[in-house]
Amino acid sequence: MNVLNLDNFKVGNQEAMTLLGGVNVLESELVAMTVAEKFAEASTKLNINWVFKGSFDKANRSSISSYRGPGLEEGLRILEKVKNTFNVPVLTDIHEIIQAQQVAEVAAIIQIPAFLCRQTDLVVAAAKTNKIIQFKKPQFLSAPEMKNVIEKCVQAGNNQITLCERGNSFGYNNLVVDMLNFQIMKSLNVPVIFDVTHSLQLPGGLGNAAGGRREFLLPLAKAGLSQCIAGLFLEAHPNPDKAKCDGPCAISSDDIFDVLSKLAPLDKFIKTQERD
Repeated sequence: MNVLNLDNFKVGNQEAMTLLGGVNVLESELVAMTVAEKFAEASTKLNINWVFKGSFDKANRSSISSYRGPGLEEGLRILEKVKNTFNVPVLTDIHEIIQAQQVAEVAAIIQIPAFLCRQTDLVVAAAKTNKIIQFKKPQFLSAPEMKNVIEKCVQAGNNQITLCERGNSFGYNNLVVDMLNFQIMKSLNVPVIFDVTHSLQLPGGLGNAAGGRREFLLPLAKAGLSQCIAGLFLEAHPNPDKAKCDGPCAISSDDIFDVLSKLAPLDKFIKTQERD
């Protein structure tokens, strides 16, 4: 099974949990730093390998009037401040070919959004940065089809790949997580991350924005960890009900430690069982 090196820790399905924890969209430096501080405190106390996640642009919002983010320049400035302040690797997503190299100067992991993972030119541009590339599994693709996405990246010269599960479309305005997907994607010889936050979405559920079910985050995260995967993707906000994007799926930053204190021991237990 492929294991990736990231700063001072390894990312792999048999390795200690990697936490991709941060905010959905970068609303402001203050919000990003507030959430990052909570993740930093929790990950230090619980000995969790942590990567900060934040998006400088949400190019696929439901409504033209929805907040998209601060843009590339300001977004990278905020991410670099988080990176340097907390000595943490950062992850952000790209939507256009021209963003790849500039983002690679700051981010340790470049994420390709679910709706874009079949865009060959974007995949190739990301691959050529030689950074770790995380592909969100689209809501409309089966797990076995992610083999084609991996092959594009590898053919472009980059085998540093993670796949991220975020549920599949189930009728209108609903997502479900098929637990078999974790095992199928693991069989593709890559680390698998579970985006619990976006698996709780109700796409378009609010009419002009996504709804969500944050109250089910903990049991869903536990179910994902039971599959012996590389890690989790979680988003938080100081006041989720006031968040500018995907607030119904985010947890309060005040709850980060409590949530992670229940998940980290489970990850350790599952992986101990797998090794025995």
